[in-house]
Amino acid sequence: MAEKFVYIFSADHTEGNAAMRDILGGKGANLAEMTTIGIPVPPGFTISTTACVHFYQHDNTYPDGLREQVAAALAAIERQMGRKFGDPANPLLFSVRSGARVSMPGMMDTVLNLGLNDDTIKGIITQSGNERFAYDSYRRFIQMYGNVVLGIEGEKLEELLEEMKSARGVKLDTELSALDLKELVGLLKERVRQLTGRDFPEQPEEQLWGAVGAVFKSWNNQRAITYRKLNRIPDHWGTAVNVQAMVFGNMGDDCATGVAFTRDPSTGENYFFGEFLVNAQGEDVVAGIRTPQPINTVKQSDPALPSLEEVMPELYAQLVDIYKKLERHYRDMQDIEFTIERDRLWLLQTRSGKRTVKAAIRIAVDMVEEGLIDKKEAVMRVDAQQLDKVLHPTIDPAARPAAMAKGLPASPGAAAGEVVFSADEAERLHGEGRAVILVRIETSPEDIHGMHAAEGILTSRGGMTSHAAVVARGMGKCCVAGCGDVVIDYRGGFFKVGDTVVKIGEWITLDGSTGEVFPGKVPTVEPGMTGEFGIFMEWVDTFRTLGVRTNADTPHDARVAREFGAEGIGLCRTEHMFFEEDRIMAVREMILADSLAGRQKALAKILPMQKGDFLGIFAAMAGLPVTIRLLDPPLHEFLPHTDHELQELAREMGTPFTALKNRAEGLAEFNPMLGHRGCRLGISFPEIYEMQVQAIMEAACELVRDRGMDVKPEIMIPLVADIKELTILRERTEAVCRDTMERCGIEVKYLVGTMIELPRAALTADRIAAAADFFSFGTNDLTQTTYGLSRDDAGKFLPTYVAQGIFPVDPFVSIDVDGVGALVEMGVEKGRKARPDLKVGICGEHGGEPASVAFCHRAGLNYVSCSPYRVPIARLAAAQAALTGA
Repeated sequence: MAEKFVYIFSADHTEGNAAMRDILGGKGANLAEMTTIGIPVPPGFTISTTACVHFYQHDNTYPDGLREQVAAALAAIERQMGRKFGDPANPLLFSVRSGARVSMPGMMDTVLNLGLNDDTIKGIITQSGNERFAYDSYRRFIQMYGNVVLGIEGEKLEELLEEMKSARGVKLDTELSALDLKELVGLLKERVRQLTGRDFPEQPEEQLWGAVGAVFKSWNNQRAITYRKLNRIPDHWGTAVNVQAMVFGNMGDDCATGVAFTRDPSTGENYFFGEFLVNAQGEDVVAGIRTPQPINTVKQSDPALPSLEEVMPELYAQLVDIYKKLERHYRDMQDIEFTIERDRLWLLQTRSGKRTVKAAIRIAVDMVEEGLIDKKEAVMRVDAQQLDKVLHPTIDPAARPAAMAKGLPASPGAAAGEVVFSADEAERLHGEGRAVILVRIETSPEDIHGMHAAEGILTSRGGMTSHAAVVARGMGKCCVAGCGDVVIDYRGGFFKVGDTVVKIGEWITLDGSTGEVFPGKVPTVEPGMTGEFGIFMEWVDTFRTLGVRTNADTPHDARVAREFGAEGIGLCRTEHMFFEEDRIMAVREMILADSLAGRQKALAKILPMQKGDFLGIFAAMAGLPVTIRLLDPPLHEFLPHTDHELQELAREMGTPFTALKNRAEGLAEFNPMLGHRGCRLGISFPEIYEMQVQAIMEAACELVRDRGMDVKPEIMIPLVADIKELTILRERTEAVCRDTMERCGIEVKYLVGTMIELPRAALTADRIAAAADFFSFGTNDLTQTTYGLSRDDAGKFLPTYVAQGIFPVDPFVSIDVDGVGALVEMGVEKGRKARPDLKVGICGEHGGEPASVAFCHRAGLNYVSCSPYRVPIARLAAAQAALTGA
C-alpha cells in the first residue's frame, strides 16, 4: 500500500486530528480538529511533513503517489464546494500555506487566490457580481505568486501599485476602481515577464505545484533558518502544506478579515483581544498597510475606528461563541484567524498563541483558578528559557520624562539604545556590544535577525497583531508598534516627530508597556517577584527536587539572588574581590614580593578587606550555605599591563623598576589556563590560601558570636587533579579553621570540598571524594579541558561548527551530555560510591540553562548554581525536569 501523504479536512470527511501535528504540522492538525468539533472551516487538504522531508532528501522532487493523492483530494473538495479548480465558468480558488509542527509565525510562505487566470477571472466576476473584487484578488495573487514562487523582490511589484495610487490621487488600495485594478494586473504581468523572461503561469495545476514547491523550499529560507536556530527547532522536521478553499474578506463592506487572541498576549488579561479590517484579505491586517480596527470595545482607544462588535454585532457574537469553545477545547489561549464573506463567518486557523512570558504566567495562573488546567500543567506551560523576560526593567517613575511620541504597547518592558534603521545594522552594532533600537516603518520576516539583536523595536505602522508585535512578544523584546507620529526617512538616516529630529546613532528609550517613546536614555527599575509571578514560582518549588543556588561575589548580588529564590551561594569567586580599586595595589605587592615575609606583609593588608567581603556576603545569606572558591586565576592576571603602571607600583613598594619588571615577566605563561593557577597556587604559596581561609572563618565566627547568625561556610579548592593536592590543602585549611575558632572562642560548622573541572578529577573521583565533603562541577573549565578548546578563542569557529551541524549547540551554552556530561555522571557515581553522603552541585554557566539543568536533575546532583537573574529560570527548569522525568 502506498504511503499516505495527503489528508483531507472538511465537514463531510476529516482524516486528521490535533494529535497528528508531527505529520500534519500545527496548522493542519488544528484545521482537522476544528472541523471535527463543528467549527466553520473552509475545506481543504494537508500535504504531510513527510512529503517535505522526501522533497529535501531527493533533490527537490515529490514522492511517488503524491500527485495522484492531491488530485483525489482536489476532486473531493470540488464535490463539496460545487465548484471546479480551473473551471472558467465556476472556478474554485485555493490558499496554499505552510504549517510546521511548531508555530513559526511569518517565517515561511503563503499564496492566496491560487487558480486565477485570464479565464477563471470571468467566473469569479460572475460568482461575485463584483468586478472590482475579482481584479483586486487577481493583482494580489500575481504579487504573492511572483514574490513567493517566482522569486521576484516584493518591492518591484509593490511599486506598481504605489505608482497606480499616486497616478489616481488616492491613498488606499480600496480607492482604486475595477478598471484601475484590471490595468494593474496587465502591468504586473508585464513586470513578471521583464524580470523572469517568461509569462506568468496561466495553468492552475502548474500554479498549484509551483506554490507547493515554494512552501517546501521556504522551510530553508534564511528567516526560517534563523528562527529555528533562535528557538532550537530541528532542521529535519520539515513543513506541511495546507491547501484550502478560498473565502474572501475583500468582496465588499459585508466582508472582513481579522486576527484575534482569546486573551491579551502582552499582559495575559482575560478579555477577547484582536483586530480586523473591512473589505480586506488576511495579509492586510498583519502587514500594517492599513490601520486595523479593534475587535471589540474593550480598551478601544480610537473612536474613529469602530469595532467589529459595533460594525457586525451578530457575527461578533458568533465569533465570541467560537473563541470560547476553542479555548475550552484546547485549554490554552488561542490565536485565531477569521474571514467574513458576505455575512458568513469562517475560521482559517487556530493555534496556541504566542505570548510574552508575563502573559504566559498570568494565563497559567488564571486557568488553574478557572479549573481549565492543574498546577503541573501550568508549570509546564511556561518556557524556562524565556523566564528572565518577565524580569523586564520598567521606566523609573521618579525619572519619567515627557514622551515624544506614543504608539501601541505591543510587547512590554523598557529598552534604550542607539537608533538604527536596518536589521543588518542592528546585528552589526550588537556584535560590537552596543545597545540598539531597531526603527522601521514596519518589520517583515526578513528583519528577524535584527529584531533578535535589538534591545527593542519601534514601528510607525502596524497594529497589535502586526509582524513586529507578534515576533517581539515571542522573543520577549520590548516593542512599540504603529507609532504614527514617527515619520521615518531611511535615506536621510533620521526620523521626525513633529519638529524633533532623531538621527541614526542617537539614543531613545521605549516603554513597551505603555507604548511611549522617550528621547535619550531614561533610568529604569527592576521588577520584583510578586503577584502572579510569585504564585507561579511557589508552585514551581513544590515540584522540583533539585536545589538552586547562585553565583555571587558581592552582598548586593547575594541579596538579589535570595529575592529570586536562591537557596545559597554555589560559587563565590574571591579573585573578583582582588580587583577592587582599594586593594589591587596590595595584591600586586603580594604577587611581586620576592620573599615569604614580603608576601605576608602584603597579605596582612588584604586580610581585613577579604574579611569585610565575607561579613557582607554571609549576612546576606544568613541561614543558607555559602561556597567560597579560593583563589583560582594565575597571578599574572592581577599585574600591571604597562610600564607606567609598573613604575607607579615600584615607587609605592620602594623597589627598583627593573626588578619588578623582571619579576612580572617571570610570571608570564604561554598557556595560563593550564598553568600556575588554582590549587597549584595554594601548594606553591600556602600563605595565600591560609589568609583567605582565615578571613572566611573570622567573618563566620564574628557573625555567629556577635549577631547570633546561622552561617554555613563551604570552602572550595579549585582545579584539583590529584587526591594528594586536596589532602595537603585540606589539612592546611582545617588547621587555620581550628586556630581561628580557638582565637574567637566560637565553633562554626564548615565544609571543605573541591571543584571537579579536569577530566582526571572526574576519572579519579572515588579517590578524591575521600578528602572532600562536596564536589562542585566547574563545567566551564571542564568543557574547555574535555574538548581541548579555549572558551576565549573558540568563538572564532564555534558558530561555524554549530551552523554545519558538527555541534548541535555551543557546548559552552548548553552542556555536552555525551562527553562532558558523561564525565559529570562518572564523577557523581564514583564519588558517591566512595562517600555516600557526598553533596554534589554544578557552578558553571550551564547551571542556569534549562537543558543543562534537566541533565543535572537526571544525573542526581543536589543543586545547580547560576547568576542571580537566572535563578528563576533554573528553578522552573528543575521543576519541569522533575515533572517530565527528564
